[in-house]
Amino acid sequence: MVAKLLSGKRKRQSRQTRRILLIEDNDVNRMLLSDYLGYHGYQVQSLAGASNFFSTVAEFQPELILLDLKLPDIDGFVLLEQIQQQPQLANIPVIIVSAFAFRADREKAMKLGARRYFVKPINLSHFIREIQEELACLST
Repeated sequence: MVAKLLSGKRKRQSRQTRRILLIEDNDVNRMLLSDYLGYHGYQVQSLAGASNFFSTVAEFQPELILLDLKLPDIDGFVLLEQIQQQPQLANIPVIIVSAFAFRADREKAMKLGARRYFVKPINLSHFIREIQEELACLST
């Protein structure tokens, strides 16, 4: 019975599937976040680093980007700055999901164009509400 209710809920949500690009180098975090977002009806493309970021964005056309700041191949702040410098990408909301807990890191990310900032470990229910709010802003 519960499975039927959940599958029905997922079908309704899938009619308006929103695309999220997740950039997270930690395999476990990437898998858990991807699965959690998928459960909530989002189509998720994930990357372990930024080497294929721009080609993935061009192909996948995400409506929202979740970005870790500590990546193996680029500083997340640098990538955030590069995103904001691209006119076709600057309107895609970027939410930071990072272990960097200092206020200075948050302020720097927000100054560079991030819309929201989450420090790991994150509260998943709050996280999903914030994503829904960001995507709702795009629809209006």
